[in-house]
Amino acid sequence: MTKIYLSSPDIGPREFEFVADAMRSNWIAPTGPDLEAFEDELCATTTTEHAIGLSSATAALHLALVHLGVGPGDVVMVSTFTFAASVFAISYTGATPLLIDSDSSTWQISPDLVEEELRIRSRRGTLPKAAIIVDLYGQCADYGRLVPLLEQYEIPIIEDAAEALGATYSGQSAGSFGRCGVISFNGNKIITTGGGGALVTNDSSLGSHIRHLANQAKESTIHYEHNEVGFNYRLSNILAALGRAQLLTLETKIKRRQNINALYRDAFKDVSSISFMPIAGYGTPNWWMSCIEIDHSERRVTRDIVRIALGEHDIESRPLWNPMHHQPIFRDAPARIDGTSSQLFANGLCLPSGSGLTDSEIDYVCDVVLTCFE
Repeated sequence: MTKIYLSSPDIGPREFEFVADAMRSNWIAPTGPDLEAFEDELCATTTTEHAIGLSSATAALHLALVHLGVGPGDVVMVSTFTFAASVFAISYTGATPLLIDSDSSTWQISPDLVEEELRIRSRRGTLPKAAIIVDLYGQCADYGRLVPLLEQYEIPIIEDAAEALGATYSGQSAGSFGRCGVISFNGNKIITTGGGGALVTNDSSLGSHIRHLANQAKESTIHYEHNEVGFNYRLSNILAALGRAQLLTLETKIKRRQNINALYRDAFKDVSSISFMPIAGYGTPNWWMSCIEIDHSERRVTRDIVRIALGEHDIESRPLWNPMHHQPIFRDAPARIDGTSSQLFANGLCLPSGSGLTDSEIDYVCDVVLTCFE
């Protein structure tokens, strides 16, 4: 059996056709009909009014912060349990990240800790300039609590839905909360353009400014003229063509990843040491990643014992995100931590979840994991 990867791109013949058509049209540069169509299709998928294709979700986060005027001396609230890009974008502006721990019942940013931190900072006059709310592992954060809470303190939300395209909260699409949402099309995401991302929003002025900034902030003159610092953060037409083909099968990919998650749950149902990421009752995930937590208090089978066993059988797995307050670069960042994400990192593991995996490959993964508990 060939190596089983964590979340490989799921590519079919339609992708080749779309990319070949884009190349034949000679729209190779960062503009063109496929990019415009992809942006329109992203709006339809996320039920938003404006979409801007960009070089990465990290670039989208950075541009959103720039638009909001975040800079040195400001503080931006963000989940500590996330990929580093969520926090790196804050650092690009010179602002300081304020790290908030997770809710154990969802693994998402804790509304209780957010409320506690905002109450204290309000009294001190040190409220955050913005909040980046991460939709972790394909599941939305608890926007029913977070949106009114942050609105109360007039703190704009940037939704980091990099992992959550296709997920919903109370029927509302991931990416459509707050001032804007950010989506990733990295190679391991539920759909991919190889590399790339997008910003989606219902705010027309924000969308126009983001598009302007991403295009080097060039003014509408025959010569090159710039009134503010711009960025070369555009997505190319040819990558957008790939994204368009991928987007056509988003629902199929979501259903397959849900099926894979169900196969894991059935295989491990009699192993009391294994639990899964909780599925919040307030929405539907896109099942991007099947994540487990291993309680080693009884059988002494640790996360790393399982991870190493999988690796010995040419199966890729990965620990859950190492929280940002553990990272040397952010050791001095202000934080409100209750230990939840530290425990998840210590015991948690991501299992192969790609929509292109076969049932026999999933069975093989399950057999290796179960062997560890014999």
